[in-house]
Amino acid sequence: MRLNIFAVAGLCSVGLAKASDDRNLRGGQDVLSVETETKRVAIIGAGAGGSSAAYHLRQYAAKAGSNVNITVYERNPYIGGRSTTVNVYDDPNEPVELGASIFVKINKILVDAAESFNLSTNSIRNARPRSENSDALGVWNGAHFVFIQSGSNSWWDIAKLLWKYGLAPIRTNNLMKRTVGKFLQMYEAPHFPWPSLSQVAFDLGLTAVTAATGKQYLKENNIDSRFAEEIVQASTRVNYAQNLPLIHGLETMVCMATDGAMSVEGGNWQIFSGMIGAASAGVRLNTSVVAVEKQRDGTYAVLSKLASAVEVSPTDNTAVEVFDSVIIAGPLQFSNIKIADIESADVESTSPLRHLPDAIPYVQLHVTLFTSKHPLYPPAFNQPLDKPLPNTILTTLQPHEHLGTNPDGVGAAGFFSISTLRKTSKGEFLYKIFSPRPVHDSFLHRITGYTPDESTLENTGSPAITWAYRKVWHSYPYEYPRVTFEELKLDENLWYTSGIESFISTMETSALMGKNIARLVVNEWVEKESQGSMELWERRQHRRMNCGNSTRCGMRN
Repeated sequence: MRLNIFAVAGLCSVGLAKASDDRNLRGGQDVLSVETETKRVAIIGAGAGGSSAAYHLRQYAAKAGSNVNITVYERNPYIGGRSTTVNVYDDPNEPVELGASIFVKINKILVDAAESFNLSTNSIRNARPRSENSDALGVWNGAHFVFIQSGSNSWWDIAKLLWKYGLAPIRTNNLMKRTVGKFLQMYEAPHFPWPSLSQVAFDLGLTAVTAATGKQYLKENNIDSRFAEEIVQASTRVNYAQNLPLIHGLETMVCMATDGAMSVEGGNWQIFSGMIGAASAGVRLNTSVVAVEKQRDGTYAVLSKLASAVEVSPTDNTAVEVFDSVIIAGPLQFSNIKIADIESADVESTSPLRHLPDAIPYVQLHVTLFTSKHPLYPPAFNQPLDKPLPNTILTTLQPHEHLGTNPDGVGAAGFFSISTLRKTSKGEFLYKIFSPRPVHDSFLHRITGYTPDESTLENTGSPAITWAYRKVWHSYPYEYPRVTFEELKLDENLWYTSGIESFISTMETSALMGKNIARLVVNEWVEKESQGSMELWERRQHRRMNCGNSTRCGMRN
């Protein structure tokens, strides 16, 4: 869902993290590999977190010598979660991202996976329509453009930034590097794997960043308020539909880490499909998990049924499978999954689950895709008719606007972004709009230069808007300041990935959480197997000591 911006002439560059996956599974120490019976793992959700969990679980289990059988449940008919495409004109040769749109160079897991699966990636800059007379990006406040960038990465662009905002762009970039650099340590030993997100965030000094709003964090670091409100806030709005006085400082900095923005040709979902394929996981698409029941022996019964049958017959045709471990890889509050202990008339119920994630507010983001043979209409944005509009229009608040008078925070602009994605095979413009409310046809007609009376048919007899697709996402949480985060481990052998979304919500961080949990799961297997082997060895030694040289006793060993 994120669109990273403002990679101006290398001003926003961050070094790649090198994860220590080649180390053994126990903090660099030798591990005791024990051949065991096959572990059964259920993963609920085939988005970034679930796919990554399956992929890395297979890898870590192989390194530890453990056998694992992985089953992935997904209520949608596709893999990818919020990373999915739709077909323009219903033409499979014209896919366009509906949800999670890009990743960046520092997203090690996604970049490495794309390379491993031989997926072709495109720079976002190269994917935009090229026009000699059109600028790449503009920030509009509902009345006028407060900043326009040519996109050529020229010294002129840098000079304009520095002339208007002084050293604020450089200071912001340096602050971003320092902040994101702390986060990148989460990929590495000794911090990785982390059993507690709250603890690792504290250990790395990141809770001081998440405790502050973006506005406070930038002010504390001497970032000019005008640059913050016009440029940084435009980035937090397009990426998270939130303004600086509400979003926390860490997510604010993530928005500015834009170097090397890219996407996979044909759709980013292919990364996650590749992960699940490489995990050799059994996949249950169109299947909703309706309940997860903890059993007395520590296993879990997963109750599922066809997604289309859930509302029609809630109690009929339910399949039940038992697993040693379960990973819930999606926001629990939207899953309609009942999590319970098994109850028996003659046996006392097991203890309640140790943790259940809190329900937190999520952004309800409206995404509108449409095509037209007309470019955006400059007068709709208070621009002269002969001045082409930027290919990407981001928005910010006007100086006098306050959040109290704007419940959804959008302000006079009325939307968060409008992007001209590309020219279609028919030579038409393909547009994408992010907004907090539905975008009606009358708005689409106005921004392409047609009044309601004129927009139905042109003189040629063809409609001004030739194709449209609308989708509402629970796209990401409201990233309010906080210093604690959800538990990864809800109970023994029951894990949860989506707690990371209120820390940082991206495809990469969800994939990182999936990888982290996969490592923790296998670590527990190794520790239990090692402990069991040690106990067996100690029992044998004890017998030998007590038996002395008895042949009969030795045979019993």
